Amino acid sequence: METKVLQASDLDGFLTPDDKENIVKMNILYDDVIKAVKAFTAGENAVQRDEFEKILIELYGKMGKLMQEILKDQERIHVYSFNTPRYGHAEVSRLIAKLRDKKTEREEFIYYIQRAYELLFHLAYGGIAGEKKNYLIVETPVTNPVQNYAVHKIPSIDDHVKDSIMCVMLRGALLPCMIMSKEIEEYSSTNYVTPFMLFNIHRDDSKKEHEMEYILDHHGSYFDLHQMQGKDLLFADPMNATGGSLVTIVRFLEENNIHPRSIKFFNIVSSLKASIRITRTLKNVEVYTLWMDPGVNTKAYILPGLGDVGDRINGPYKEGASRNIIQLLADYGAHITGLYRSQLEQIEQVVLKKQ
Repeated sequence: METKVLQASDLDGFLTPDDKENIVKMNILYDDVIKAVKAFTAGENAVQRDEFEKILIELYGKMGKLMQEILKDQERIHVYSFNTPRYGHAEVSRLIAKLRDKKTEREEFIYYIQRAYELLFHLAYGGIAGEKKNYLIVETPVTNPVQNYAVHKIPSIDDHVKDSIMCVMLRGALLPCMIMSKEIEEYSSTNYVTPFMLFNIHRDDSKKEHEMEYILDHHGSYFDLHQMQGKDLLFADPMNATGGSLVTIVRFLEENNIHPRSIKFFNIVSSLKASIRITRTLKNVEVYTLWMDPGVNTKAYILPGLGDVGDRINGPYKEGASRNIIQLLADYGAHITGLYRSQLEQIEQVVLKKQ
């Protein structure tokens, strides 16, 4: 199989005139944020800081309202704070703030990544089980006066996950996919552990956003095309900046006559443009994001974003080893690999099968 390359122009061609107009409106608002930052850093003092903070609060309020207006009719884009009760919004806002903070070090960053994907799991699956329940009967360590047991009732998601496959877009996406798979295992009455498909997908970072190329490299990828036929494919990538990586993989599947039953894409932060691009380009994809950011810069990094999430999860980039699956797992350390042992066994199976 040849390497698959997708151009940015292949994505933008599906945007409607209204989409383009809305993206321009959002970019204008964020340009005002950039101007405010430049003015503040040019002559910082206490009075200016108060004024600067007021301007930022006002601009972000305007962007939030515009975001809701743009997305209100986008039924396949699910943003946590737009689709859940208000009492949970503060928790998500604080969590995203910790992930954004450049002072948040790696171990704490990974902790918040785990929390974020637990929330995304509940966004996608928490409201679909209806009245059907599963019961967990647990043998506890308490033996006095007899061996104790406890019964816990949880929503049944079995029908929604029994044919799901976790698709990993290496490099920063490996841990999020393991977390989502672990959540499915915990809620499944059969302790179902998703199979894993590993796609070595990356962008050509020498190019600007409008000319970006997305490269699916079969060297370092591990997947079984036929196993994905008619299945529910789950993708989890912390940052959805442009949508190009997901579209490249799905287009590759379509070209090989592989037609999933459904596709879900889970992001901690997505840019507005990326989410719209995906749902315009692909017909059977649902996008779930914890937070929507207004735009991207010329190098296709989300603004204000979280930085290079791959580096913040796995450590600094290592030339020639950044997408080596063994190196990635080793970078996590014993705590993570012990916690996700069932997921690692599935990853091992698909990797060894290709050898």
